[in-house]
Amino acid sequence: MKWPSRSAIAALCVISLPAFAQSEAFNACLMETLTAADNSLTAGEMRSLCEDRIGREKLDKSTLVLESSDAAASKRLREEHQVEEEAFVITPYLPNYVLLGANNFSEPNVDPYRIALDDPDFDLDDMEVKFQLSLKFPLAKSLIGNNGDLYAAYTNRSFWQAYNTDNSSPFRETNHQPEMWMRFYSGWNVWGMRNVLNDVGLVHQSNGRGGNLSRSWNRLYARFVFEKENLAFSFQPWYRFKEDEEKDNNPDIEDYLGNFEFTTAYKADKHEFSLMFRNNLKSEDNRGAVQLDWSFPIHDRMNGYVQWFNGYGESLIDYDHNVNSVGIGIKLTDWL
Repeated sequence: MKWPSRSAIAALCVISLPAFAQSEAFNACLMETLTAADNSLTAGEMRSLCEDRIGREKLDKSTLVLESSDAAASKRLREEHQVEEEAFVITPYLPNYVLLGANNFSEPNVDPYRIALDDPDFDLDDMEVKFQLSLKFPLAKSLIGNNGDLYAAYTNRSFWQAYNTDNSSPFRETNHQPEMWMRFYSGWNVWGMRNVLNDVGLVHQSNGRGGNLSRSWNRLYARFVFEKENLAFSFQPWYRFKEDEEKDNNPDIEDYLGNFEFTTAYKADKHEFSLMFRNNLKSEDNRGAVQLDWSFPIHDRMNGYVQWFNGYGESLIDYDHNVNSVGIGIKLTDWL
């Protein structure tokens, strides 16, 4: 008995399909499957394989990438995706925390305030409250094929002299950071790490003040996020948009904050450890910053939190002032 050729079998499979399934992509998949398949695979099984494959290719890239990994970063992103498009829901962006006591072991940066207030006796406490509120929300999904999600976010980082009763407990500094970015999911494997996503965005950061206390800058950035099991890291280089010399109140900010930020986080059971590193990569006048974080469980809805920061740019007013601070408090949302 003479068996029909593979091309004849493929033709029979295509003819037996409903019209909506007879697409170029489906036919190409069918021929590819037929070429690679062994003799035990039936025509029906080949059709099912291609129906599943073509159907999955129509899904959002984010769904395909995040569902194919059990790593901590993908798991966190999957959980956010499940709720972020629901009404009245805003998801975390950067970590949200309150440091009830953050002690600056270096000299507080009082000179800008003394100049602005024309008060040579104005002073700051070493101990203050530091907190960060950071939220994001999607504006549009799948703008480029089945990929390219547009997001917006707002981050507020504040430094409150809560224990400085001599000066009516003022807010020493508040930094506002609105931003917008396009997110692309990849799933590529690079040097044993999985590249989950890549962002391209715009960010404005300002302390919302005028005169001698005004600080701000605008940047274009890229962000590359990688994961492996309970470890994740991101590399974020940026380009600062130049301002008019007369209006630029911090023209040398890149000399202190550099042109990139590296962040990594590791999750061990319910504990999370993270590192942030910035540097200007200059052999002379080398400057930057490092921050180490540890969060640990104390309650179902919050963690205890310890933070150490050393270097430049803890706040915009301190962009050119070296700060060495340690704080302890609570963390509401983490990286992973």
